[in-house]
Amino acid sequence: MLDLRNVTKRYSGIPAVESISFVARAGEVTGYLGANGSGKSTTMKMITGLIEMDSGEIFFDGIAIKNDLMTFKQRMGYVPEEPYLYTHLSGLEYLQMVAQLRNLPLKSAGECIDGLLHLLALHDDRDVAISSYSKGMRQKVLLAAALIHNPDLILLDEPFSGLDVGSALVLRHLIQELATRGKVILFSSHELETVQRICSHVVILHRGRIVADDSIERLQSLMSLSTLEEIFSELAVEQDAGALSRQIADLIRA
Repeated sequence: MLDLRNVTKRYSGIPAVESISFVARAGEVTGYLGANGSGKSTTMKMITGLIEMDSGEIFFDGIAIKNDLMTFKQRMGYVPEEPYLYTHLSGLEYLQMVAQLRNLPLKSAGECIDGLLHLLALHDDRDVAISSYSKGMRQKVLLAAALIHNPDLILLDEPFSGLDVGSALVLRHLIQELATRGKVILFSSHELETVQRICSHVVILHRGRIVADDSIERLQSLMSLSTLEEIFSELAVEQDAGALSRQIADLIRA
């Protein structure tokens, strides 16, 4: 179980996230939603240890991650929003490097890498420099790197970015399959229809604060709204999207 308690991060005194608390449980996919600038990626980076909290605690399986960050990272897989890769390496070389950094057994890691490259349709391009890969191919490399060590916690920050329809469908089923196998999955995405399909629980941020933390079904019932998009619009979108779109259309017509 991933457990955040009163976590706060400020930049120049301005809170990016403020006193957020929520739990992501094993065996389910927790959706983490919010508009741009709401604090989603900041939260992800604090969980990974890439940036420090100003206050609060983050626990995994009851242990504060700051007490043994290295051990925690060995149990975590992370797909970041931006594909930071060593683009002079090939896809195969990059995954081999990740396996070495994680001290994975050479033989089993090699078999896993070869299998992932096949299953993610990257095998034919395994020796091609990542600099020549499409955005979707780079996203698949990030996904493979996040899963190669069979992590207990999987953090997904916009994981569908750049994927074609077929690959996105595979990833959607993969996320659900990993959850059924007892993984803790925190999934941040702007694709609300996908979130509604695969998440059993959602946490919604607005201006760095949590405005909803519940099952989608319960939120639908409490708010008398039928879709996650309507719930999100009600809780985390300030402008009237319909009115704004009409103003834009009127402006370009004029």
